[in-house]
Amino acid sequence: MHSCNPKTVLRDCLSLVLLAAVTALFAGCGYHTAGAATHIPVSVRTISVPVFATRAQSYRTEMVFTQAVVRELNIRTRYRVVTDKAAETDAVLSGTILNESSVPLTYDSTTGQTSSYLVTITAKVLLTAHDGRVLYRNDALAFREQYQSTQDLGGFIREDQPALQRLAKDFAQTVVSDMLESF
Repeated sequence: MHSCNPKTVLRDCLSLVLLAAVTALFAGCGYHTAGAATHIPVSVRTISVPVFATRAQSYRTEMVFTQAVVRELNIRTRYRVVTDKAAETDAVLSGTILNESSVPLTYDSTTGQTSSYLVTITAKVLLTAHDGRVLYRNDALAFREQYQSTQDLGGFIREDQPALQRLAKDFAQTVVSDMLESF
C-alpha cells in the first residue's frame, strides 16, 4: 500500500520536475530561436543592401529580388536595413543575378502553342562585414517557378511578373534563413 504522506508526494513531484528539466537540457534538438544569427556577429546592427547587379538580359529582376530581400530582412530581423551602398553600415549584402531563363514547359495539344513556361533564375549573394570579412556567401542559388501563358489576347493577363514576385520571395526567405540559421 502506498502512503499519501505530503512530504513524500512533494519529494516525488520535485524529483520528477528535476528529472524533466535535466532531460530537456540534455535532449536539445538543435533548435534555436528564429532570427538568432550564427554567421553574423552581434556587433552587426546595420546592413546595407544595395540594388543587386545583373548579368541577365531581363527587365527589373535585380530590383524585384533586392526589394524582396530588404523586405524579408525587415520582417525577420532586428537589423536596420538601408539600401544606400555608400551608407556607413556594419555589413553589406550584395547580390548578382547570374542568369534568367524562361523556357516552354507545356504545350496546348490543339493549337500547338505554349501553355506554360518555366522561369529559372540563378544568383549569388555575399555578406561582408565592415572590415571585409566574409560573413555569408552562396555562389549558386537557383530558383524555378512555373507560370501559365494566356492565348486569349482579349483577356490577357501577364503571369510572368507574379511568377517573378513568387521567385523573389522564395529567394529572399532562403537567403535570410541561410544567413541567420547556418543552413
